[in-house]
Amino acid sequence: MNIPGTETVRRTAAQEEEDGREVLQNLLDKKYNDWPNEAGFIGLTEHRGPVTLTVRGTIPSYAAGALYRTGPGLGEVETAEHGTYRVSHWFDGFAHTHRFDIAAAADQPGGASATVTYSSRRQGQEYIDRLKKTGSRGGITFAQRSDPCIGLFAKMTSRFDKEVNNNVVVMRNVPGLGGSSTGTAGGHHAATAVTTSNLVLTTDNAVLQVVDKDTLEAVGDGTQAERFHPALKGPLSLSHAQRDDETGDLFNVNLELGRVPTYRFFRVNAASGTTDILATVRDKDVCAAYIHSFFMTRRYLVLCVPSSHLAWSGAKILWTGNILDALKPFDAAAPCRWLVVDRREGRGVVARFATPAGFFFHSVNAFEETTAARTYLNLDAIQFATTSTLHGLYYDVMLRRGGAADAFWADREIAASMRPRFVRRRFALPATPQTAAERAAATAPEVLSIPAPHVGELPTINRAYACRPYRYVYSVPSRGLSTAIGECLAKTDLATREALVWRGPAGHTPGEAIFVARPDAVDEDDGVLLSVVLDGAGQRSYLLCLDAKTMTEMGRAEADFAISFGFHGLHAPLA
Repeated sequence: MNIPGTETVRRTAAQEEEDGREVLQNLLDKKYNDWPNEAGFIGLTEHRGPVTLTVRGTIPSYAAGALYRTGPGLGEVETAEHGTYRVSHWFDGFAHTHRFDIAAAADQPGGASATVTYSSRRQGQEYIDRLKKTGSRGGITFAQRSDPCIGLFAKMTSRFDKEVNNNVVVMRNVPGLGGSSTGTAGGHHAATAVTTSNLVLTTDNAVLQVVDKDTLEAVGDGTQAERFHPALKGPLSLSHAQRDDETGDLFNVNLELGRVPTYRFFRVNAASGTTDILATVRDKDVCAAYIHSFFMTRRYLVLCVPSSHLAWSGAKILWTGNILDALKPFDAAAPCRWLVVDRREGRGVVARFATPAGFFFHSVNAFEETTAARTYLNLDAIQFATTSTLHGLYYDVMLRRGGAADAFWADREIAASMRPRFVRRRFALPATPQTAAERAAATAPEVLSIPAPHVGELPTINRAYACRPYRYVYSVPSRGLSTAIGECLAKTDLATREALVWRGPAGHTPGEAIFVARPDAVDEDDGVLLSVVLDGAGQRSYLLCLDAKTMTEMGRAEADFAISFGFHGLHAPLA
């Protein structure tokens, strides 16, 4: 399928430096002012649907199922007596979850294009309704700036309000929450019964929000302590849990704040629904930090505590009311601390090591390599040099309000630090327990580094290769043309360092690419990618279907309205 204005280009390792310079120059030249993206942030509405989308080209029938996406929706709310309430930071936009039902063609299941319907719902409507009445937002946020008109006592007491706004990750079949192992969608989703017993939204705190898998209505919530284990009493956790695809067990880390913070690694058992605490780490050298994801191999959990340290051991959050303002200034002398936990045999923490200062949102994959002498852990992530990227995601910057974007991107040093890279670190597991001196000296050298724009944020892989050696990463690189996370979709070959890049027309901004494998596929890249793309000029969105091998368009399902930029999603196949 050939859409005017789109292209797929191959970029080689020899072009990495050249392409990196172009990104920086595009930012300094303010090319982002010519890339419309406002429709993905403001003026957004629910579509409880189903709304039938117009399919052009072919979406293969093996992609049938439900594609769920979640992320920030509304960023502005009109209040009764307090004017327009503006959300400060994109991470605090009000949760809005989307469902694309992809139905195989009934008459030609092997060849004809699938049909697609769409629905969406705001999960934080009660939160929004309360804000409309009061004009203020309670609870802890990621980066909401405090209202100077609200007194100190009111600010401090509101910190303890329970306001659920989970807008980052959507998971299904979460153990420990009840429900059968498979489910059949009813109502207007009856044609796409999917293997989903529950649907859960998470963010970087310890609250889980359960939503109806069909209507997307919020139906319950609870903390990790309430739902999983009473020891998980910390207020923070990682948005991205890890799942063992063989057993269904779920793994995550809970962070309890205090004079010395406590990290608890835990497993929720799919078979029994019970939760085990695998390790507890309370160490003054392991700081409280903002952490978004972690790593898992077949036998180990690996937590990197990046250099995004929280001031006052995290207690500053109560003063600022948000995480971002509670972070210490980035310190290049503050290393990343790593903890390796045995997840199979109950040995707790089996190793520690440190690496140079840095920050990351997303792990990509991790896997073990065993030789006659040692076991090595390969740990892959999309890494940033500093925490500056967090400040580039304020709405004022992303929407180019009041000169905020120009002021932010004019700093060449900041602009350069915003360029992420794929990094693989290789850690040699010690054959015997580490001594104090060995722990202090242990590190994991970089063995592979690929810079943007040959790779980008929101990385995904073929899930069949999780915890295994693999070759391809799909991501959303920025070419410095917009204030969004990126403007294209890349398939990065970790063996050759080549990037195969899909570029849409100007103003077309894609989201995270979800890989769906062809049935009985042999090749790692045999399947399709599904990504929601905003046509910023036309103020409408479409579900893009790319051939994951060639990165060329196969088809799209078009809406006549804009769908909000999201963070993460999943594909639930047909039962």
